[in-house]
Formats: sequence, C-alpha cells, structure tokens
Amino acid sequence: MPEIHLEMRHIDKDFNGVQVLKNVNFDVRKGEVHSICGENGAGKSTLMKILTGVYPSGEYSGEIIYEGKKVKFNSIRDAEDAGIAIIHQELALVPDLSIAENVFLGQEKPKKFGQIDWHQVNKKANDILNRVGLHEVVTDRVGTLGVAKQQLVEIAKALSKNARLLILDEPTAALNDEDSQVLLDIIRATRDQGVSIVIISHKLKEIEAIADRTTILRDGATIETLDMRDPETTQDKIISLMVGRSLTNLYPPREAEIGDEALRIENWTVEHPSQPGRIMLSDVSLDVRHGEVVGIAGLMGAGRTELAMSMFGRSYGKQKSGKLFLDGKEKKLHSPEAAINAGLAYASEDRKGNGLNGIASIKHNITQACMQRISKGGLIHGERESAEAAEFAKRMTVRAESIESPVSSLSGGNQQKVVLAKWLFTEPEVLILDEPTRGIDVGAKYEIYSLINDMAAKGRAVIVISSELEELLGVADRIFVIAYGRMTGEVPREDATQESLMELMTQEPEMEPIK
Repeated sequence: MPEIHLEMRHIDKDFNGVQVLKNVNFDVRKGEVHSICGENGAGKSTLMKILTGVYPSGEYSGEIIYEGKKVKFNSIRDAEDAGIAIIHQELALVPDLSIAENVFLGQEKPKKFGQIDWHQVNKKANDILNRVGLHEVVTDRVGTLGVAKQQLVEIAKALSKNARLLILDEPTAALNDEDSQVLLDIIRATRDQGVSIVIISHKLKEIEAIADRTTILRDGATIETLDMRDPETTQDKIISLMVGRSLTNLYPPREAEIGDEALRIENWTVEHPSQPGRIMLSDVSLDVRHGEVVGIAGLMGAGRTELAMSMFGRSYGKQKSGKLFLDGKEKKLHSPEAAINAGLAYASEDRKGNGLNGIASIKHNITQACMQRISKGGLIHGERESAEAAEFAKRMTVRAESIESPVSSLSGGNQQKVVLAKWLFTEPEVLILDEPTRGIDVGAKYEIYSLINDMAAKGRAVIVISSELEELLGVADRIFVIAYGRMTGEVPREDATQESLMELMTQEPEMEPIK
C-alpha cells in the first residue's frame, strides 16, 4: 500500500448555521493523482479551502494529517510553507508582468541595497518552465500567452514554492480538447516527479484518463472513493454517485420545430479594439431561426467570443463592415442597451468579469439587465423585484440561503445559473450563450441543456458557443465553424462528427498571392 501523503478526518464546516461539510473523510496517497467529483455546491471547494488555510484552524472541526503529522493552517502562507499549493479556476496572474516575475511574485529576495538579481530570477524561472514543458522567453509578458500556457505558468509558480501537494481546480475548464491533452500530459509528468496531485474537475473523460482514485462528494458528505483501475468504475457510476440518481442521457431529447429567420449577419468584419488594422473577424456570415439551436465551434482565439460580443451592441472592437438583421429587418445596434431593447441577450464566458456583479445580491444580479420590468417612474418596486428574482432563481434551481445573499458566496455552477437567470429575465428573442456549462457538473449541465431546449420550444433562437465538441453535437441543430476569424463551414447536426468539426477548426486561411 502506497504511503498516505494527506488525510482529512471527520471534517465539518458550517456557514451561519448551515452545514456545508458533514463528517468528510478524504486521503491522498503519495505520488498519485486523486480527483474530487461532485455537483456544484457539494463542498469540493470548501474542503480545499480548509486544506489550504483559506478557512483557518478553528473555523471548522476535524483534523488534518499531512506527511505523518497533525497540522493546523491559519493562512494560505502556512499551507504553502508546508508544501501545499492550489491553482484556482480563475488564474491569479498579473498580465503586465513577465513570466518570470509572475512565477516568483512575492518570493523575490533582494540583494544588498534592495536590488533583485533578475539574471538569477530569470534563470530559475527558465529551469522551472522546462519542468512543466513550457518553452517561452521568461521576460515576455504573461498577458501575451494563451490560457493553456498561462495554466502552465501557474503550475510553475506552484513548483517554485517547492509544492509537494498540488491542487488543481478545474484546470481544463477554459481549454479546448487539444490544449487539455497537453495539460494532462504535464500533470502526469509532474506526478512522476514525486508531486501528489488533487484535481477537481467535471470532465469525466479526463478524470478517467488521469486519475488513480476518485472521491465523490454529495451534499457536503463523502459518498465513496473509487479505484479508477477497477473495471466497475464507469462514468455512469460516477454520475449516479454524484447526483444520487442515474442520468440515462447526458443530453435531453428535443423535437425541433424551426420557424422563420430570427437573426442574420452578413459579411461581418471587425477590427481589434486597441490595435488598428488588426482584423479579428473577416467577412463572417451566419443565421439562426426561431426555435433553432445553432452551435459555434472553434479553437481558442479563433474569434468566437469576439463575434458574439460584436453582435451584442458592438461591445467588442470596431465594426468595419457587415449588416445585422432581426426578423428580416436590418438593425444598427450601437450599444448593449440597444441590443437588449432589440431582443438580444449575451451570457458572457467570463461570468465573474463581465457576467456578474460579485458584491451585489443574487436578486440585483438577476434584475440588473432589465430594470424597467421592476420599476416605475424611475423608482424600483422592491416587492416586485424580490418576487421576480425569486421566481427566476427557482426556475434555475439556484442553491442559496436567500436571493439577498451576495452572488460571490455561490459555487461556480450556481453563479452560472444566476447569469442565465439574468438574461432570461430580459425575455430575449435571441439568446447567445458563450461557454454556458464551463466549470459546472453534469447534473447542472443537464438542467442548462433542458433550459436551452425549453427556450427553443418557445420559439426563441439560441446560439451556443462551446469548446466541447461533444456538447455542440448534443444540443445544436446546426454548427458553424470559425477558424482564424473566418467562417470555414456550416454543418447540420446529422452530418457532424468531432473529426469533421476539428478539420474545419484547424483550416488555415489561404494566403493572398504575392503580386
């Protein structure tokens, strides 16, 4: 039996009398990858916050045994000093600092007269980057890197602190399949270097591919720990343990009743907002009909989000050319407010940066995009706002103490539900969903897929942007593919495969002939 690296025994934790962890037991063996699965709100993040000192000793009951000794962490620094590091889903990097500066941020040891030996810092950073397979110039700004490479910088940052236990919270949530595979290979290599790894993920295929064992949490309690090499450990079993019931289909069935055209763009060309002359979208055309779900596929950086934002009231870049039609009539939408008033809604992929006001309540987040529905004469009708917000939170099955709770207190999946509730509250005719299920569990995904079906059944037009090709194949009637800012294909669902979509996603534009 391998040596136990970490053991958490009989962990209990409550918030204002509401118990969120109940007698949780969890252990990690030395040199293994151990995954934690559970629905949003099951207690995964809370358990890891206890382990990493975010919730200090005294704010929970139970004990932590680490490397054979009982430990009590009163801060994040205490945990890091012991060799425990966590990489959160929202990366904690400073875009305008160099890669090396990010890796050693807060660890610089000035020489005489307070000067830092940057030559030595850069050399150490280069050595650590080589460990994680990232071959970049360490003096480059970290903001110039893609999300996948930024994840590797975060791992390098953790290893620079001599982490012996590394916790990864949804490390591939923002990555496409190809980048996810690269990151999983790095995780395996890091494990082989003697680092024990805990990974929180909702992507069950990745869990099957990388984890040695998986612990299931449900409603704040430990349900079971599974050996991933056991032939009886299947995705269906993991899902059943997570949600307390079996899901016979990951995607709810839908009979499409497709009507007239709802939205169309023609020859849509958009310039980068701060780099004049840099074209991000070139001559893009697409359409979606009432009652239809249209998917948009593309690699990261292909222009998917730029397309959605530029349609939504020109909230990205400078439109150079192109026309937008709603129900056959050309519209010039010069602001998000104009887009909302015209019947468009856009749920951003960045729920914390663009989708939610973290310090505001659930109630205010739900109603903020359409205040006229709950106001009269410029004054908000408090009772009506509460009633409307409560109804939409109930429809979206948002788990919270009350609608007055700050949205920042919710799990990622419940925050995503609030984002969707906010835009459904505007009663849109065209709903654009950018990565609507990123970082949420299979049960919550099923609810969102059902919501998409419900919207389409009511005659709404839905556009779904997703990095997960399987998801697009499961929900969309047609799939448009974008690569290098150009539309490279339109495929009916019955003709689409992951392979055919990937071929279109990697199709490079033809070079202009030299004259």
